[in-house]
Amino acid sequence: MDLIKTIEEQQKKANVSDFKVGDTVKVHFEIIEGKTKRIQIFEGLVICFKNEGIRKTFTVRKISYGVGVERVFPVNSPRVIKVEIVRPGKVRRSKIYYVRDKIGKDAKIKELLTPKAKARVANANAVANQASQAEAALKAEIKAETAAEAAANKNKKK
Repeated sequence: MDLIKTIEEQQKKANVSDFKVGDTVKVHFEIIEGKTKRIQIFEGLVICFKNEGIRKTFTVRKISYGVGVERVFPVNSPRVIKVEIVRPGKVRRSKIYYVRDKIGKDAKIKELLTPKAKARVANANAVANQASQAEAALKAEIKAETAAEAAANKNKKK
């Protein structure tokens, strides 16, 4: 068992944002389609956390064109570039599945406006900014790869 735990500890991300259930977040994650990579943003309400350790996941829910869409993200996934807190929420439950049945304004979660919450959001967004620097490096890497492929294709044609 110790071997498994040590491997899991190596796989954990160092800079994980401190967000909670009820927060509205923007999840920046990497999508690979064939040879192209891009970063997509999924903005919504965190409705639950599941598991622990390396297997920890969180579910984000948003309303898209009148239809509720939920997506589960692994916290320690290398594809999740950063999680940015847009608005802290005030909830008293660890899983807010009841939001699925709410429609319109009933589905809103109250905003948490205490100084402690503002400090938590500022700290989490600072961590996210560090992750955005990694995101910028990834974009530069993608751009360099496409430029190298274009140059290779150009040389093949000659």
